[in-house]
Amino acid sequence: MPTLTRWYIKTSFTYLSLALVAGLLLASQPIFKLPALGSLFPVYIHLLVFGWLTQLVFGVVYWMFPKYSTERPRGFESLGWWTYGLLNVGLFLRAVAEPINSVLPNPITAWALVASAIFQFGAGLTFVVNSWPRVRER
Repeated sequence: MPTLTRWYIKTSFTYLSLALVAGLLLASQPIFKLPALGSLFPVYIHLLVFGWLTQLVFGVVYWMFPKYSTERPRGFESLGWWTYGLLNVGLFLRAVAEPINSVLPNPITAWALVASAIFQFGAGLTFVVNSWPRVRER
C-alpha cells in the first residue's frame, strides 16, 4: 500500500473519530443547553462527508485504480500530496471557522470559510486531474 494511501486512510479514521465526538456533542445539546453546540452540525457533516468518506475514497482510488503508466503507476505523486494537503487544510479551516462564525460572525471567519471552500475545490480538482487518465477501457 502506498504511503499516500496510508495517510489518506489513517486521516479518514481520525476524521471519523472527530465526527463521532461532534455527533455526541450535538446529541448532548438538550442536556447542556449550550447554543454553541448547535453550530457544530455543519462541522459534523463536513467531518463525515469530506473528512471520512471522501478522504477514504481518495486514498483507495489512488491505490487501486488502473496504472497510469509503467514509470508512474499512480499518476503524479506530488499531485496526490497536493490533493491531500488542500483537502485537509480546507477541512481544518472549516472545522474551526464554522462554529465561530455561527456564534460570533466576523469578516475573518467569513473569509476563512471562503478559503476553506477554495481549498476543498482545489483538492477535488487536483484529484480529478490526477485520476482521470487512469480511467479507461480495457
